[in-house]
Amino acid sequence: MITLTDTLSAVRQPLPDGPVRLYVCGITPYDTTHIGHAFTFLQFDALVRALRWMGREVTYVQNVTDVDDSLLKRARELGVDWKALGDDYTARYLGDMAALHVAPPDHLVAASSVIPTIHRITADLLAQGSAYRVEGGDVFFQVGSDPRYGELSKLPRTEMLAIAARQDDADVDDPRKRDPLDVILWKAWSGANEEPRWQSPWGPGRPGWHVECVAVNHAYHGPQVTIHGGGDDLVFPHHETEIAISECATGERPFGRIWLHAAMASLGGEKMSKSLGNLVFVDDLLTRFPAGAIRLYLLSHHRRHAFEWSEDRLAEGVDRLERLRAAAGEPDRDGDAHGAFRAALEDDMNTEAAVTALDHARGATLRELAGVLGLRLG
Repeated sequence: MITLTDTLSAVRQPLPDGPVRLYVCGITPYDTTHIGHAFTFLQFDALVRALRWMGREVTYVQNVTDVDDSLLKRARELGVDWKALGDDYTARYLGDMAALHVAPPDHLVAASSVIPTIHRITADLLAQGSAYRVEGGDVFFQVGSDPRYGELSKLPRTEMLAIAARQDDADVDDPRKRDPLDVILWKAWSGANEEPRWQSPWGPGRPGWHVECVAVNHAYHGPQVTIHGGGDDLVFPHHETEIAISECATGERPFGRIWLHAAMASLGGEKMSKSLGNLVFVDDLLTRFPAGAIRLYLLSHHRRHAFEWSEDRLAEGVDRLERLRAAAGEPDRDGDAHGAFRAALEDDMNTEAAVTALDHARGATLRELAGVLGLRLG
């Protein structure tokens, strides 16, 4: 029985029986893949591999936020078409993931492909009074419609406001909003020809970020998912608001049975971020280190534990990978590695302990267990 630490309840939860509907928030494609992205997506790749190894049926959906203010801003700065920019960086991301042996999700879904579902959700929220139109044509979701808003992040309102004010598309000071925390569902077209736009019942425009992920879930999984995941920087406002939008629109609760979040990597004692300029990029690492060593290094950290990036530790991972490859060519030996390996995965997907269990196996057993973690030793 696999148990997973659920962010919402803050306790270990057994994974529900039946097919697993997994959704992980993907990239906004306007920059190169960094090690924080890689850590998150490797952790969920390992989860999918482990569940299938245990005999569970999994449908893995991941989105690409190809309509987003950050992407449009970057396209304007570079003087390029927003769609061409998004397609380019999506292709780079997929190349980086393939190099790290991350299997593609069953469905990789562009937000722009679910516009009709976004329209339906927005219309439902308007009809029940959970959303409202303002001067200029924008449509906002009223977070106060969900009395449980804040359950996921457990943040005080003052901190919510502070975080919302730091978002790339911050609009907490918009006087048209009933509550500074209300979020955009449909953004009216400004009239600029370079901006994407779609026709809607509320005029031409484009969707807001939070409703995009809700729509992708509804289109591919329905109104409820087994596991919803992403980096822990998405807990608020993104995942918090996804819950409110989905549950208010459908009346079905819970939107996600289990919420999983991957911790952040830091460098020099500071969380990696674009604003600080302290990112480590995957494409650079791949020119200097084997992909298997990068993967082994990242999976040697537990999903929930923030860690300090260390190139010296990565170099040690190269040596460890070579030792495992040598052991994989020896006569088969279990050494109780199967039991320890499975117990580690059942215990909150403890990839750190699972990697350690590999040291006790040899031959075919080692190759099998390493394969569950996406490590190629043959």
